Amino acid sequence: MTSAYEAVVSPVRMGRASIGALGVLALALGALQSVVEPALPLLQSELGVSSGEGALIGNTLLVTGAVVTPVAGKLGDRHGGKRVLMWLMTVVSAGGLLAALAPNLPVLLLGQVLQGAMVGALPLSFILVRKHLSAAESQVAIGLVVALFTGGGMVGTLFAGPVAEGLSWHWMFALPTVVIIAATLAVTRLMPHDPPVRSDNGIDWPGAVLLSATLLAFMLGLVTVTRDGGLPPFAVGALAVAVAALATGWVVVERRSAAPMVDLRLLTRPATGPAFVFTFLVTISSGMVLLLLPQLFAAPADTYGFGAGATDIGLFLLPGAVAGAASDSVGGIAARRFGPRAVVVVGAVVMAATTLALASLHTAQWHLVLAKVLTAFAAGVATTALLARTATTVGTEETGIATGLLVVTRVIGVALGAQAGAAILDAGADPATGATNESAFVTGFVVAGLVAASSLLVVRVTKKEARA
Repeated sequence: MTSAYEAVVSPVRMGRASIGALGVLALALGALQSVVEPALPLLQSELGVSSGEGALIGNTLLVTGAVVTPVAGKLGDRHGGKRVLMWLMTVVSAGGLLAALAPNLPVLLLGQVLQGAMVGALPLSFILVRKHLSAAESQVAIGLVVALFTGGGMVGTLFAGPVAEGLSWHWMFALPTVVIIAATLAVTRLMPHDPPVRSDNGIDWPGAVLLSATLLAFMLGLVTVTRDGGLPPFAVGALAVAVAALATGWVVVERRSAAPMVDLRLLTRPATGPAFVFTFLVTISSGMVLLLLPQLFAAPADTYGFGAGATDIGLFLLPGAVAGAASDSVGGIAARRFGPRAVVVVGAVVMAATTLALASLHTAQWHLVLAKVLTAFAAGVATTALLARTATTVGTEETGIATGLLVVTRVIGVALGAQAGAAILDAGADPATGATNESAFVTGFVVAGLVAASSLLVVRVTKKEARA
């Protein structure tokens, strides 16, 4: 017989309308997250900024997401998942509206920082679904939310160009933000409340602040060093010292924290450490390609580029977005069928070979489209296989921490790779005209290929350790 207490605390079932509202919210979030990539050359032209400054537009969102992701779950346990989701969506909506009204780059960057809170929305959605539905129903609902978020990314890739060119770039932020606000109101009304869960672990706010400060300082440093002739050697040295000091402070805080945002002990274990290093290297290479290809599409057609506008760039990038979405499911299946090591090796080889080939084969649009498909699929399959392997290697009580750290590693790798690619383009710009030389793209593709190839050394070292 059910007691009165159990009747009170038992979670209320979630209805189809609630699931639908979460799905629409995920669709709009995916669209808002993806509008920058195809429109980045247009944004740089409209705002009059360099490639490095343009890369910050997308990367600030990723940095915020890397910090918010591990914190969101703890906040959800402490204050209730629905309440924290509403907080995050309020921040995201404010960021979207700020970006839509931004008159210049600094205001747009602030809007992107606030939009980065969206990365914590999916884990919170999963928590809510799991609390209010059975295990079987949860799997279906989570699959729907993930599929709509992925679909939203494709929608954003397609509509960003026509909206930016037909109306203005401000509208490509405004339209999905309006849908987010409406979906948030629907979730607020329809979603059952979930009770907070007491937790003895605090939230590592110092670690979150130091990590975000380290990443932003590093990326801003790359922009400053590579633009307009760079900085004097003393200033470059001072900047490097500042980044190193922030990074060291973050490591010290994480090692001493009772409940660290990132458990650095996982990075030193033979069973898990190489997975993080490999993921970091592959996603750096992937991030560089992510930045370089749209810029090459947009380069003037009378030189070495194709003169593509934002609409055409979105169409060119769409097959890669589809391949990246498919890779998440294929990676897990391939890991079970062939083993994670084989999948990882093939993924790294395809990444390295494709990016190195781009250094000489980038004279036709289909070269770039095919390269985007291959790199997106290879990187996705390899990192997903590692994610699945790590989840089964660590103890049950560490699964969430380890997989969360891998996700954060992927986000940070993509952000730093994109910023590094932009820095190479800025360094290779013609001082007289400001136009990027073709040799800068060649250098960028070669560096991306070498970084991907270096990840194979990690696989080789771990294989030797396993035999020993």
